[in-house]
Amino acid sequence: MTQRFVFLFLVAATYSVQGQDVNELARRNGFKDIKLGSSVDSVKGARFQKDFTELKEFEAKLYAVKNPSYEKIGDADVKSVELKVYKGLIYEIIVTTPKDPRIMRGLEKSYGKATYNLRTETYSWRAPDQISLVYKGHHKEVKLIYKSHPVIKIMYADKKKKIEEIADDF
Repeated sequence: MTQRFVFLFLVAATYSVQGQDVNELARRNGFKDIKLGSSVDSVKGARFQKDFTELKEFEAKLYAVKNPSYEKIGDADVKSVELKVYKGLIYEIIVTTPKDPRIMRGLEKSYGKATYNLRTETYSWRAPDQISLVYKGHHKEVKLIYKSHPVIKIMYADKKKKIEEIADDF
């Protein structure tokens, strides 16, 4: 009986700690002080790069961020920070760094153990209906991709409105 109680307590404690970690991802809602869903104008050093079409459907803008406060994550260097923006709102933050194992350890310390996807060879964390973070390692660099689920929902809602407007016009 005692062993069963200890086992159940450990399992519950493990799940509650993991849940708190994902809540930390949702609480931070982005990279440093760049918040997903906020206006691109709120990011110091954001410079427009180009217009592009996301997923062959959504007109979006790409910004590069040049700001000394985003050049390091602890002692690890940051190569670049890019923002994808829809209607002035940041829906994706892409942070590129040289490959450094301390980054993954720091992410797991902050957000808990990552889920590995064998097909895409990525690690990810997800706070349902809020934010996801993908760690994608390339040959000599790592990309951290933060995505805002509420802004992406707005994108699809706008698409649905356009389709309804076309349907109503018949």
